[in-house]
Amino acid sequence: MAGLDESFMPTLLHYRSWQGAFHSSWWTVWPIARVALGTLLRRRLFWTLYAFGLLLFFMFFFGAYLLAWAESQLSVTQQQFGKMADPGRMIRGIRGALRILNGSQDTFQYFFAYQGGIVIVTLSLAGSVLIGNDFTFKSLVFYLAKPIGRWHYILGKCIAVAIVVQMMTTLPALVLYGQHAFDDWDYFWRVDYFSASDTGKGPAGIVLLLAILGYGTLLSVFLSILLVAAASWMRRTMPLIMVWMSMFFFLRILANILVDGLKYDGRWRLIDLWNNLTLLGQGCLGYPWEDINPKPHPEFWEAGLVLLGVTAVCLIYLNFRTRSVEIVR
Repeated sequence: MAGLDESFMPTLLHYRSWQGAFHSSWWTVWPIARVALGTLLRRRLFWTLYAFGLLLFFMFFFGAYLLAWAESQLSVTQQQFGKMADPGRMIRGIRGALRILNGSQDTFQYFFAYQGGIVIVTLSLAGSVLIGNDFTFKSLVFYLAKPIGRWHYILGKCIAVAIVVQMMTTLPALVLYGQHAFDDWDYFWRVDYFSASDTGKGPAGIVLLLAILGYGTLLSVFLSILLVAAASWMRRTMPLIMVWMSMFFFLRILANILVDGLKYDGRWRLIDLWNNLTLLGQGCLGYPWEDINPKPHPEFWEAGLVLLGVTAVCLIYLNFRTRSVEIVR
């Protein structure tokens, strides 16, 4: 290369200097989350489970129209059903179901509660893909060898899990909210929509919209941190499924045995993590503490304190778990 002007060296080496603005290392959180989501979204199993989750959404979305149609048909042909069944009882049952599907706090509480089962199953299968494989196949070393910190990695993975939870809970719930808002704009503007029309309980309008977002955010934040911690501990799929299911299903059975069967204090329900999430979610939706079932149950602040404690333990464990990874920079 002797004899060449040094100003031509970058051109000959095809070097192009960076022309944009330099950002903080926290911007690396999004690429980590994007890569994790891309890995998961390429799996057919995830879309199969997501389709099962949408079945419940469609039941809520079209259920109100189907029940309203059934009620009108029973009212018209009441005498035809007289010999077969009690039409009045059938109509009362349909109207009771309509009160659950009318877009009130009951609608979203039932939706989040039933949707939670498929969310738990999906996350148990997705945990090893999103996080566990990074520890098993030493991919975490590649991440941490870059100019990013371990908290960037943890936050990126948590965001990926949170997006999955939002896709399965908050997003369908917002569609249900929009369905009722387009049917009657007073539903969107009036907080006392249900009390004024005597069609349900709880708030409507912007207050209910914020409650839905709060419930979904609560699920997303807690479940994402818990899954990242559990998947970094149990890296393989089957051990992760066993631990994950035990934390939600076995602990629920144990709590019911202690409180309902052995008549222990209601605070024993605090070992049931999903019950704590549901309790705080119902508080977001505007349920009074004394109207929440099953009884007896702990206070809102007690459930929140337990969830904060579990979250803190998970973050401490993730800190030590990522610090133990040997990195060559």
